[in-house]
Amino acid sequence: MNNFSIPQKQSLLGVVVMFVNTLQKLVRAFWPILLISIVKLNATNKLIFFTSIVIGIVLVGIYAFIQYFNFTFYIDDKTDEFVINKGVLNKSKIAIQLNKIQQVTINQTILQRIIGVYKLEIDTAGSDSKEVTINALNHELALLLKEKLVQVSTKNDSIVESQQNEAEKVEMNSSTFFKASISSLLKIGLTSNYIKSLSLLLFFIASAFENLNKLSAETELYESKVALFFSNLSIATAVFFVGIVLISVILIINLVRTIVKYYDFTIVKNNDSLSMQFGLFNTKNTLMNPDKVQKLKVTQNYFQRKLDVLTIEVNQASNGFENEKDKLQIPACSESESETILKLIYNQYPIKGQVLSPNIRKLVINAFFLILFPILISFILNEKFEFVSRIYWIFLCLIYLVLNSILVYKSYKHYKLFVSDKYIIKQEGAWDIDTIIIEPHKIQTIATHQYFWQKKSNIGSITLSTAGGNLNFSTANFSEMKQLVNYWLYQVETTNKSWI
Repeated sequence: MNNFSIPQKQSLLGVVVMFVNTLQKLVRAFWPILLISIVKLNATNKLIFFTSIVIGIVLVGIYAFIQYFNFTFYIDDKTDEFVINKGVLNKSKIAIQLNKIQQVTINQTILQRIIGVYKLEIDTAGSDSKEVTINALNHELALLLKEKLVQVSTKNDSIVESQQNEAEKVEMNSSTFFKASISSLLKIGLTSNYIKSLSLLLFFIASAFENLNKLSAETELYESKVALFFSNLSIATAVFFVGIVLISVILIINLVRTIVKYYDFTIVKNNDSLSMQFGLFNTKNTLMNPDKVQKLKVTQNYFQRKLDVLTIEVNQASNGFENEKDKLQIPACSESESETILKLIYNQYPIKGQVLSPNIRKLVINAFFLILFPILISFILNEKFEFVSRIYWIFLCLIYLVLNSILVYKSYKHYKLFVSDKYIIKQEGAWDIDTIIIEPHKIQTIATHQYFWQKKSNIGSITLSTAGGNLNFSTANFSEMKQLVNYWLYQVETTNKSWI
């Protein structure tokens, strides 16, 4: 018999998790001091150093045990709150209204997997970080608590009478709904997230050079070898070589990130909710309620369309900003699988309705700021500092002009807003085509904007705000926008549907 109304503790193995977490924080905070101390170790201070380390580890162990001992959790049936008591010196009490619980996630790090415990995280709408984290629960208790919190947060279910009966009930009502294959993950890994991988690579290179600069002799030798290597190559060969290496590294980073993060991605349909489980090293198990979906985005590029894969991103309620923690990604879906997932979330496949297209001025403005202006700036800088010869600059500008013109034009052609009675669908993108879907009854605020120079041409912009982020559409017919605003406001005021 498991009664969550009685204060409960974590698994005793939680002491190990808390000990490692605390030790990890201390090492991250004081690693420069530790590194300097290790480098300057000698026979005199070696004993003092290692004695201090041992004393520090013992103190961290005591701190972790007190953390474990003071940490309790329970559900207060009188106030409908989930209550957490915690603290070491300054004890605190956290009470969360059950109806405000947005998402309950079960994660498992490598350490937790080794010792056989799970971490349960609770999010509420409007918070920037995890509201509550319970670091060490056994698998059965974690599933039952997650199920209980999600059920009570959506409807008034009765208290679970039997741990065994509920576990059987969850298992009976659950069925595997979607499973991403390794081949699909490879397709997504090879065809997405180039910008993220490039940023990660540049950050790594910058960090490496920063560390190398601290070792002056080694740095000079390294720089001389690199300079000698590239001096023996022509500019075209050097650019080609760097490009091949860069593309190869980005693809490898993409593949590793995708497989490690989304390995064994499985969606299980459980009553009226979806349970997602994924991860190679850090396993994550999260529950999504379709009623709480505020905004949904489907992303697909040319290669992914040929390979029949795409990514679905679901935004749930947040504090008005699009936080990463409020986004759930479903990678490596086929067209048919994505259609089935959308039908489950919206009870039907969202159909595009009346189309609103941007004014031609949007194409002109984008062409100026993204094509002509950068070329002009590069010309001025190159004339002053002579980075490359005039002929080589013209050659590079022609390549930039052709490629960017194609992207700007495609971005303009794809930019559309579709409006029907039940859905508002925005399409945008030059390479990665995003299809963003929101429901009118989940709109919280509507803002229209028109600059004084746009009045004569009757164009403007609109922003639709939901609890999961905003949807913006700009440089379109302002009169049509105002008619749509009145229609959406009427829908919001007359609907009986809840926004969450």
